Amino acid sequence: MSDYYALEPGTFVDDQGVVHNMVPGSVVAAVPSAKEAAERYRREVRFDFLDDRAVHWMLFQRREDTEKGSFFGCALAIPLIVFGVGAWPFWDLVASEKSRPFQIAFIAVDALVVCVSILAVYLVRRRSLLDPVVRNVRCRARLYRKIVGVARKGGADIPRMYPYYGMYATSRKFFPEAPERPMPEREQSP
Repeated sequence: MSDYYALEPGTFVDDQGVVHNMVPGSVVAAVPSAKEAAERYRREVRFDFLDDRAVHWMLFQRREDTEKGSFFGCALAIPLIVFGVGAWPFWDLVASEKSRPFQIAFIAVDALVVCVSILAVYLVRRRSLLDPVVRNVRCRARLYRKIVGVARKGGADIPRMYPYYGMYATSRKFFPEAPERPMPEREQSP
């Protein structure tokens, strides 16, 4: 886990690695409909969306989750691109001129590599996609984005793209029995 305390309070890192200032909870709470949504979602997912420190920790966890998924996604996408998209020019330039057994072997090996790559992507991401703690963070991030959107429509001075991340496919269900991920302790220097 990267260092949570390396970030200044009130800042967070978006999906592209750019540091942004957080919108304070008081700005969101100033819009009655956003405050009402925050209170409703607070009861639903046991999270205070108007507490700047809690939102800061949630945005940090969300970034770490996205960073892990991006790394594995890029590493496992390379074989898919090479053997999936690259198979067509190889077939056109090389394999089509070879013998029938070579062509059959090429198709079989290529299909096997593509299938194994897809399976590897699934198996690597499966654990985090099913982890209730991570899914709760995603659920809360989705709801925070909704609340901020309500505040923006209600007239709050919030940047158009804030909080600078997209939606999650696995963020619909909240798991109340899942434990909370504790905030790391600040390391004390001797």
